[in-house]
Amino acid sequence: MDKRQLKAFICVFEERNITRAAHLLNLTQPALSATIKLLEEELATTLFIRRPRGVEVTEDARVLYPQARKMLSDMQALVTRFRQPSDCLPLKIGVEGDVAPAQLAQLLTAIRQHFPTVLLNVEPGCVGDIRLACESLRCEDELFMPLFEEHYVLAYPASHALNQLETLTHDQLHPLPWVMVPTDESHQRLLPFYGAGAAAANAGSYALALDLAEAGFGVTIAPAPLVAARHRLAWRALPGQPLMRRVGICYAVQAQANPAVERVLAHFSHGVSLRTS
Repeated sequence: MDKRQLKAFICVFEERNITRAAHLLNLTQPALSATIKLLEEELATTLFIRRPRGVEVTEDARVLYPQARKMLSDMQALVTRFRQPSDCLPLKIGVEGDVAPAQLAQLLTAIRQHFPTVLLNVEPGCVGDIRLACESLRCEDELFMPLFEEHYVLAYPASHALNQLETLTHDQLHPLPWVMVPTDESHQRLLPFYGAGAAAANAGSYALALDLAEAGFGVTIAPAPLVAARHRLAWRALPGQPLMRRVGICYAVQAQANPAVERVLAHFSHGVSLRTS
């Protein structure tokens, strides 16, 4: 059993059609059929039953499929491991909660494009050589390099009556049920300003607050990129002066001893900016 046979089996299993699978694999139909036949002979079983409009997978094929995907993944990981250049620079990035996935993707894309020899390890939480986090989570002994500026917006279910209003005033916000994040500094400052009284529900993070808003518990305030990723929520600007937070790289001074950290920080400190939200 080799990589070629595994790829052929997986493609036919997923497409349920020899012709389509052959096209995807850039093979002729007879060549693909011969590859599958060799695999069936090696395993001493029938994997596919040919039908006029495609193939039907057998029970043995269903058993083999997850194992075949794992074997193919392990093979690729092994090849990648030994093909990596010996001068790869390790860089561990911690990602704090309530960072928008789109912003993380932009940072990682920039690192991949500009530093192809960096070997990344990305983990959640307060870990790593550097962290992607909002400025309020910077530790006392850390420096902060801003990458994004985010507006706070009012988030609510897409079917909410707020969608019918042309303008929004403080008075219209006062009677609304609010979902609060009691531990968040921004909520502690902002919600009383907008007239929020007793909470209709409390959450431990913006993401959970948005979950509660989606479920109809009330309205909440959150950074625009986090709300924009929720298709069941609508949002609008808050009345008054726009309120913002900054998201960027938190790092300790001594972390710059890592060449990868030094290069990444230098890159973003030279006027390189990511999208403002």
